[in-house]
Amino acid sequence: MFREETIAAVATAWGEGGIGIVRISGSEAKNILEKIFTPAKGGPIQNRKLTYGMVADPISGEIIDEALAVFLPSPKTYTREDIAEVNCHGGVVAIRKTLDIVLRQGAAPAEPGEFTKRAFLNGRIDLAQAEAVVDLVKAKAEKSFDSALLQLEGQLSLKIKEIKSRLLALLAHIAANIEYPDEDIEELTYEKLLVEISSISDMIDKMLSTAGTGQIVKEGLKVAITGSPNVGKSSLLNALLGKSRAIVTEIPGTTRDVIEETISINGVPIILFDTAGIRATDDEIEKIGIEKSWESFYQADVVVIMVDGSKKLLTGDEILLEAGGGRNAIVLINKMDLGKVVQENQVRSVLPLCKIICTSVKNNIGLDELEKKIVEIVYGGKVSQSENLLVTNARHKNLLTKALCALRDARQMAEKSAALDFIEVDIRECYGHLGEIIGENATEDIIDGIFAHFCLGK
Repeated sequence: MFREETIAAVATAWGEGGIGIVRISGSEAKNILEKIFTPAKGGPIQNRKLTYGMVADPISGEIIDEALAVFLPSPKTYTREDIAEVNCHGGVVAIRKTLDIVLRQGAAPAEPGEFTKRAFLNGRIDLAQAEAVVDLVKAKAEKSFDSALLQLEGQLSLKIKEIKSRLLALLAHIAANIEYPDEDIEELTYEKLLVEISSISDMIDKMLSTAGTGQIVKEGLKVAITGSPNVGKSSLLNALLGKSRAIVTEIPGTTRDVIEETISINGVPIILFDTAGIRATDDEIEKIGIEKSWESFYQADVVVIMVDGSKKLLTGDEILLEAGGGRNAIVLINKMDLGKVVQENQVRSVLPLCKIICTSVKNNIGLDELEKKIVEIVYGGKVSQSENLLVTNARHKNLLTKALCALRDARQMAEKSAALDFIEVDIRECYGHLGEIIGENATEDIIDGIFAHFCLGK
């Protein structure tokens, strides 16, 4: 899993920008930096101090760029290896040419996520913390970022280690009772065993209960805006975005395709889908748009069904309301500024359990309530999540589920007063699954698979 070579990569995004950083990590980092970088005032490059100078090809002497460089000696670095960084001008040519001469001095191109992988393999962070790095980079909103930051700081790992510590103590107690039944040690009764297993199970179950919210916070809540033509769907999208994104006209069928945009509501990423109006039509292009509308309807986490409240319900409205049964549905009775014809009881007669909001998108009425309803869905009907630490990673959720199942098996065995040897097997299985979350016994394939999702230079 570990390459001995010194590695290098561009640590910033390619393209035009203020700064482009070439990062080098490994035993040859300082040697390579001294070959390609000359301080403007002469003398050696001082540790942990940015130095102004010139990047040049050591063979031809060609000046590549003026830059700032820094050398960071191990072990107090990101990878726990020697690290050098060259801060070039943020243009593609300067970055590419600087990386090129670094590689020609003996550095190997870094693989995706290899800097963070080295941080993990060198013991600076555990596997759960390493996964949080990529979540930070890809965070779509404040809650996504905050959750990833807590995980990077080790909050998830501390909770896992706390549970593992209790399991280890329980395993030691079981082993002592199996190996030394006649010695003067505290007897582990099945009653005591069940109490401890139940307590640990509750801790894992509490973590798992945050996984639904955690997934939404990480990946975003998919919200499909649906309805008949001209009920205000595109106007709603524009109002939520705070800009004109979708075309709004009085002509039915203007929206022919699904428009996707992401916004942040109370720090939660919300993925909005503005769909084509549902109606009977002979227009072949519009038919394709309506098919895509239905796809978005069934794939969304939440469906916002809009009806024109100033007119009687249309057949298309009733079809959508019927299809909303069993889904997270919010019905907007829109265009209240034109008078109210559609009543709430009419909507509930078709879709009894939906949330109903009377709105006038044109006059910005009811949008705050809509946002509040969406956030309540994210947090399972609560105003906010009581747990700051959320399980956002599908791998973690899967391993926690396996750990909980193993403990439940152990509890069933204990309830039957089965031999302690059998109960010990299940508890050890639980212990192993939790260890895999933080990388204690993760396989090489799993580790490689995790870091393959990282970007270069991280």
